[in-house]
Order: sequence, then structure tokens, then C-alpha cells
Amino acid sequence: MSKARILVVEDDEPIRRGMVDALTFDGHEVLEAGDGHTGIRLAVQGGYDLLLLDLILPGPGGLDILAEVKLTRPTMPVIILSAKGEEADRVRGLRLGADDYVVKPFSVKELLARVEAVLRRSPERPREKTTVRVPGGVADFGRGEIRFDDGTRHDLPEREYDLLRYLAANAGRVVSRDEILARVWRLDPQAVATRAIDMQIARLREKLRDDAESPRVLVTVRGKGYVFSPEARKR
Repeated sequence: MSKARILVVEDDEPIRRGMVDALTFDGHEVLEAGDGHTGIRLAVQGGYDLLLLDLILPGPGGLDILAEVKLTRPTMPVIILSAKGEEADRVRGLRLGADDYVVKPFSVKELLARVEAVLRRSPERPREKTTVRVPGGVADFGRGEIRFDDGTRHDLPEREYDLLRYLAANAGRVVSRDEILARVWRLDPQAVATRAIDMQIARLREKLRDDAESPRVLVTVRGKGYVFSPEARKR
């Protein structure tokens, strides 16, 4: 089985360091966060295959992070890390969509076995790509740019980056303006004019060389929202 990219969110530094070392030694690539704020940012941003998630964290807790992940990436595999006295939270986490849990203290062998088991029974879950094909080029989320075969490059500011990445991750599905405001930009849909989204879409279309009159990549579905065309599918 090919090795995975794993995000570890754990505030106890010795435990986190031990997990990172063990997973790295086993051949995995590891991202890490020591608090809930960093954890939720990395978790929602994506770019990993499995989330190892502590429940008790400074800032947003593990269950908050899990709920956000399942809203934006419902098929992402998640293993909860919990103390013996957190049974009710473990049950709630499993009901929210976690795949498994490991009770602290745990051995390296148990952790690796559970990671392997969850990854093995999740073959249908595609690894999130950091590049997305667009006509004549590629959107490279690792570098935060749109790059064309003729050598032209356009940087993606934060909001354009977040918007394009979210739409691309949901290719073929209509994403409403309210969903973009709430799930991508973390804004109250009732307090922000949706014209702001239209302006960002217009800028992205220009950078994507997407005809505003007849777009092929970022298509407007009148009265509903926007869809990233399957024609520009992930590679």
C-alpha cells in the first residue's frame, strides 16, 4: 500500500512528536498542528489523506474541527485521539463521521495498525490533488498560482485561492453563494453582499482565460451559484 500524507492535530508536544516520528519512520508524510486554530485551518485547507485528531485542544476543539472537515470534505478519513474518560465525546465523534478512535496512552504499533486499517478500507477516497487542469494550463494550489503552458503565471491572492480550490474540490456540483460565504470565507451570508463573490469570480475568470460571456471553467448557474466544470477535472 502506498504511503499517505497525514495531518496530526495534538496539543501535547511529546505525544505529537512521538506520533510524527513514528509515522515518518513508517514512510508517511506528516503535517502537524499543536492547537485548534492551526488545526482547523490545516484540516479545512486539505492536502492530506488522513486526519489524526485530538479532542481537547486550545482554541477550537477536536469535535468542532471534525464537524468543519465533514462539511467541506465529507469522505476524509479521521481517527480520533482521546483519553479514557472521554467516551461520550468519542461516541459523538463517531456519529459525526470519524472512522476510528485510539485511546491514550497508546502504543506505536497500535497507532500504525489503526492508520493502516483506516487507509486500507478507504480505497475509494481519492487523494486530494494540489494541481487542477484548466484549459491550456494548470491551477497549482501548492504554489498558489495559475500557470499556462506558454509560461504565463498568475498569483492567487488568499480569497481567490480559497474560492478556486473549494470550487475545484467540488467539481461538477453547484456551489451556492451562501455556501461560499459561510464555508470558504467564514462570513455571515446575511451580512455580506454576494456581489463580492461575483467580483472574485470575474477576477478568476480573467486569470483562467475563461470567456466571461461563455465561461467553460467557472460556470454560472442562474439563481443557484457556480460550478467548476467537469471539463477541467483534477489530474
